[in-house]
Amino acid sequence: MKRRLFFISLAMAAAVWAAAGFTQTGAPAAKTSVTREEARPLTPEEIRALAARAIANQHRDDEAADAFEHIDHLFDRAGASDLRVSQNKTFRVVPTGTGTLKLLLKENDRPVSAQEYQRQLKIWAQILEVAIQPGDPRQKASLEKCRKRRKERADLVDAALDAYRFGWLGRETRNGRAVTKLSLDPNPQFQPRTRAADMLTHARATIWVDDESGQMMHAEADITRDISFGGGILGKVYRGGHFEMDQAEVALGIWLPTRYKYDFSGRKFLFVFEVHELTEISHYQRLGTPGEALAAARRELQTNPTSAAGDP
Repeated sequence: MKRRLFFISLAMAAAVWAAAGFTQTGAPAAKTSVTREEARPLTPEEIRALAARAIANQHRDDEAADAFEHIDHLFDRAGASDLRVSQNKTFRVVPTGTGTLKLLLKENDRPVSAQEYQRQLKIWAQILEVAIQPGDPRQKASLEKCRKRRKERADLVDAALDAYRFGWLGRETRNGRAVTKLSLDPNPQFQPRTRAADMLTHARATIWVDDESGQMMHAEADITRDISFGGGILGKVYRGGHFEMDQAEVALGIWLPTRYKYDFSGRKFLFVFEVHELTEISHYQRLGTPGEALAAARRELQTNPTSAAGDP
């Protein structure tokens, strides 16, 4: 049901509104104080005037993410308020040129064997070897799917201009930084053109925006109406679901997610399910182009070909 795509897209859309009010260029603004004029709520006209630049900033972050690897620590929890962990996995998430690949490092705190880790590294290297061959039919197919996926995400960010109504909730300090708190409520006049855009109308969000950079630091979203798939025949995600996301600067001017939290329930065909996941994301490292990533993978395979993955 692509639940992560929905929630990530919602957060991306929220970021557009957030940045629209607080940045006019791609560079961070150096602010040491807030005047009465800066603290006042922005008018719809002012938001519209700044939105194009804000969208460009968000697209830049999305494009930059393709060059980074990171560590995901995924926890499956017993319930929304029950923090007991049923299982946890640690992944090294690496770029492939047309997406990402998860290399399992640990499961329930037990590292994978040296042989298993090396097997995964070899698969990554093989994928990258195809990625640097633009004439390879496999790469052409992967690139086409990748372009379609990226366009859908970019269009969804753009759709946020009409999908939500902006609300001013005040100013706070979060993680030692000055932030502005904003609300995003579905616009009843919005006419979605895609299934993904329609899903935005099923949730409302609250976001906290870092004043200095104009980037979203934290977002929370709640599903307010059931989301049906295949007219409800294939399944539903029930209203009442909750999502949280944190972001931080991982490179100069680039902000990427550092934490996701999902709590929701639904039905797939006749089977009811619940999802309670927490993902902590860390150790961002820029690998660069597929060619540069391939060089890194080959070096790792050659340097210590019999070692297992260590602690990140």
